[in-house]
Amino acid sequence: MKNHYVKWGIHFDLANKKLRVEELELLLEAPNFWDDPEKSAAVMKELTSLKATIKSYEELESAYEDIQTLLQMGYEENDASLIPEIEDELKQFIDSYETLRITTLLSDEYDSDDAIVTLHAGAGGTESCDWVSMLSRMYQRWAEKKGFSTEIIDYLDGEEAGIKSITMEIHGENAYGLLKSERGVHRLVRISPFNAAGKRQTSFASCDVMPDIEENIDIEVNDEDIRIDTYRSSGAGGQHINKTSSAIRITHFPTGIVVQCQNERSQHMNKDKAMQMLKAKLYLLKQQENQEKEAAIRGEVTDNGWGSQIRSYVMQPYTMVKDHRTNEETGNVSSVLDGNIDPFVNAYLKWINTKKLS
Repeated sequence: MKNHYVKWGIHFDLANKKLRVEELELLLEAPNFWDDPEKSAAVMKELTSLKATIKSYEELESAYEDIQTLLQMGYEENDASLIPEIEDELKQFIDSYETLRITTLLSDEYDSDDAIVTLHAGAGGTESCDWVSMLSRMYQRWAEKKGFSTEIIDYLDGEEAGIKSITMEIHGENAYGLLKSERGVHRLVRISPFNAAGKRQTSFASCDVMPDIEENIDIEVNDEDIRIDTYRSSGAGGQHINKTSSAIRITHFPTGIVVQCQNERSQHMNKDKAMQMLKAKLYLLKQQENQEKEAAIRGEVTDNGWGSQIRSYVMQPYTMVKDHRTNEETGNVSSVLDGNIDPFVNAYLKWINTKKLS
């Protein structure tokens, strides 16, 4: 049994993580530690993340020992009644192990950051707006299951029903690293509840995901390249947004990128948040261009492009959710729409990691 622990510890780089925790805790004891708020916040964030990983590993060890004990009891006492309990414990163990293993694939610069998710309805009017509301709920339910918090920072109702566009911040460890898999176009096929003839209809919604980068990004934005507009906030009946005239929209002419924020307490704060979002999007665009140059595929539509259809959700004439990049699929559409998207997230992270190594 000890050999298993040693192997897992090496795989998760546990020894170095524990050494790093000791180093960071020593920094905390320095008398001038809190003098630099930005640096101290970064240290605390790293320390919290490392401790969470170590705790998950220790819980994994404990679960493994419990399974071994149950197996031994069942064998010694020839007690078949323990089989269902063992199977349940084993399933939970495998799920926990897989979740912890996936975190080792989150190695990009901003993977540990919070995520900003923006959904836009595609062509299709009310049907597409309803699809956006379904996706919005899916991501909020996913966040809730993870113990993450969600904050809506921009919202536009559909003309008749649903949501035309929504931007939300999802706060939680590795939120961006996990949700970057969702960037692209999501396709829904179902019998439309808005069609009296009961015809099957296809709807599209685009999903953009970027890291909520708190530090100042080294991206230059020229005043002549942007237009800043103010507009009146428009939440759903006042439920989401405080309706004032302080909402901010920034348009970046060279790229066509548009960002909006209406949830902060003042116009100044909304402007700062929107500018932060713009810089994050420009950073990701620059990063993608560099990757395309390195791979000699400049001009080709990539898996992160806005025009790519990444996943289909089919509710009629059969039920299936399929990711077109990884071929991960399930027949339980309702479970996925209730926030159970981890199989797709994990499959993407394995797939993209394989691509990096090839």
